[in-house]
Amino acid sequence: MGINNWPEQDRPRERLIAGGPRALSSAELLAVFLRVGVRGINAVKLAENMIEHFGSLNALFGASLAEFSQINGLGPAKYAQLQAVMELARRAIGEQLQCGQTLGSPEAVKLYLRMTLSQRAHESFVVLFLDVKNRLIVSEEMFRGTLTHTSVYPCEVVKAALRHNAAGVMLAHNHPSGTPEPSESDLVLTRALVQALALVDVRILDHFVVAGPHVHSFAEHGQL
Repeated sequence: MGINNWPEQDRPRERLIAGGPRALSSAELLAVFLRVGVRGINAVKLAENMIEHFGSLNALFGASLAEFSQINGLGPAKYAQLQAVMELARRAIGEQLQCGQTLGSPEAVKLYLRMTLSQRAHESFVVLFLDVKNRLIVSEEMFRGTLTHTSVYPCEVVKAALRHNAAGVMLAHNHPSGTPEPSESDLVLTRALVQALALVDVRILDHFVVAGPHVHSFAEHGQL
């Protein structure tokens, strides 16, 4: 049965308006985005099939166009819409961090990093440059590597900090292998960056490792 034939109080869009987005399941929220299903399948069922196919929302959001288009009824238009929604969410969180919420809302930082790094197939090293009030100046991908290794040069991070007139930084990189635990080389690199940035009076406030939905904080584990 098509959603338009459901009782009005059971339709996802009407339930969202009445009770807010938290009242809906993940499939129902995705159905609101999809708007319509395909022949013989309503939008809610299509959304359930999508989540089941990819295994999680995280995997769905990180799917390539080719992977996304494997599901009947989905193609470049829906893929572009979904990527646009994800980018808007990233920018909205970035604006929150620019308003001084970097330290006041550590979960916002983690969410921003998950949305930025969790689905990258290559290893990326990102630096969040902060002003004296710990507001985000800019987030910059400094280095990019393979699945297993990134070459990070402390002098380049120092030069970038000076260029942005940063008073502090937060470091982040992803582990495409799927484990958020920092390696010994991650710990050695962090110590080297702490020493290099201290020479120009720039503090490292945290270093995050992102692996899928998981984020490991060096500061929270006493590793800075």
